[in-house]
Amino acid sequence: MTGPRIFQPDYYARMRALEEGSWWNAGMRDIAARLFHEAGLPSEGVLLDAGCGSGQTMAWFREVWPGWSTVGLDVAKDGLQAARIGWGEPVFGASVQSIPLPDASVDAVITLDVLQHLPLGSGDGVALGEFRRVLRPGGWLLIRTNAQAWPRIPDDPTFNFHKYSTRELRETLRRSGFRTRRIGRVNALLGLAEIPRELRAQKRDGAGYSGLLAEVSPAGTSWHLKRAWLRFEGGLVARGLSLPLGRTLLAVAQVPKETST
Repeated sequence: MTGPRIFQPDYYARMRALEEGSWWNAGMRDIAARLFHEAGLPSEGVLLDAGCGSGQTMAWFREVWPGWSTVGLDVAKDGLQAARIGWGEPVFGASVQSIPLPDASVDAVITLDVLQHLPLGSGDGVALGEFRRVLRPGGWLLIRTNAQAWPRIPDDPTFNFHKYSTRELRETLRRSGFRTRRIGRVNALLGLAEIPRELRAQKRDGAGYSGLLAEVSPAGTSWHLKRAWLRFEGGLVARGLSLPLGRTLLAVAQVPKETST
């Protein structure tokens, strides 16, 4: 079965279910918390969730950092409605390529699984330029995006779908004025189980984007072991190590504290 495609109502319904109950999302939140703690995120500030979807990331973030306020943006009305109704989150409709916030108005930006769906060629650079503009000097950026792995997935121009190498993302951040503090792959060992599923999707649909294929599994012993292993891989990235494999790419970058005159 083809997974639901991005910007469709069933996509956001699946995403909400995964955010609430999947080991992968729970493990990724563990990793994000570790990376931000290692970066020395202050106890107070303003967070922008760029591509906030249903708003659950913001709710989680305030549980971990209660001194922070949050705001989210997304282009999808279904996601924004879920964020307002389900979590009462302050959200607005906008593109990450044109953020209607003042310069230097937030202290951190989280953008999860967004860069790979921006217009191919330069869309990610435009978005990173906007993140840098709205961040204060010294502000932090956390990116999660798809890593190029095997089977190799070519760009899909229909859905602007792209997978990154570690070197490519690091260079894109550098060109956008960020200093990369941590970058690396996770979902290496457990990601091997995704290969047969993606091969079946490629055989059925052709190469490229096949929609959101993941599904929620019961939170039993296997669920907790998988979450713990993913957290272990994230701990390696937090210590500055980079795995050679992994289907998810994470980066923590910072706006330089000094400003040029």
